Amino acid sequence: MTNIKAPFFEIGPKSYLYGQDVIDLAIAADQASEKYDVDIIFTTPVVEIARVKAATKRIHVFAPHMDPLRPGRGLADTLPESLVAAGAEGVMLNHCERPLGLAVLKETIARAKEVGLTTIVCADSCTEASMIAMLKPDIIVAEPTELVGTGISCGPEYVEAATRAVKNIDPEILVLTAAGIANGTDVYNTIIAGADATGSSSGVAKAVDRAAMVDEMISAVRRAWDERHAK
Repeated sequence: MTNIKAPFFEIGPKSYLYGQDVIDLAIAADQASEKYDVDIIFTTPVVEIARVKAATKRIHVFAPHMDPLRPGRGLADTLPESLVAAGAEGVMLNHCERPLGLAVLKETIARAKEVGLTTIVCADSCTEASMIAMLKPDIIVAEPTELVGTGISCGPEYVEAATRAVKNIDPEILVLTAAGIANGTDVYNTIIAGADATGSSSGVAKAVDRAAMVDEMISAVRRAWDERHAK
């Protein structure tokens, strides 16, 4: 069971950033999380997990991938226990840039639960989201692969359909709807349409002022969520 609550936001610098730029972005996310009382998952490159954890207080530090192996052989694999030791709270799985077969995904989710890592699992369609919901991850990211990194966000119909597809299987699973989130307006529209959360990678990492973009997006999460629940 995750301690992340809706509304929340996921920031993943992927390989757009490295070194101190990742740390600076994490600090900006930490400040926005506190300012707007919005949980933020920060999916950092594996090599920066410990530094990001040390530099922040509130954000949830996630790894971008892991393998289901156990301590022992596995030269270039990512050991679940090593992520926990470095300070990770959770792990992202099955991103379109690192897809997993269903059998491997099932095994990896089980290993994550075994070591106490929160799981956020990506799905590129409502059908896949329903299938993954049966594996009981903590969070499902529903994002059409063809929109990832394009700056074109999915519409309210997809948000509603993807959320319904997951909640019909397990209403306890949180649903993050993303892909192509480029600014605060995209964030607002996604949350107001019914998503528990949204997120951004290139929209933040490629912004001229990354800290300002984080603030804009997290402010939009807060505003949309509060308006949705004031009705």
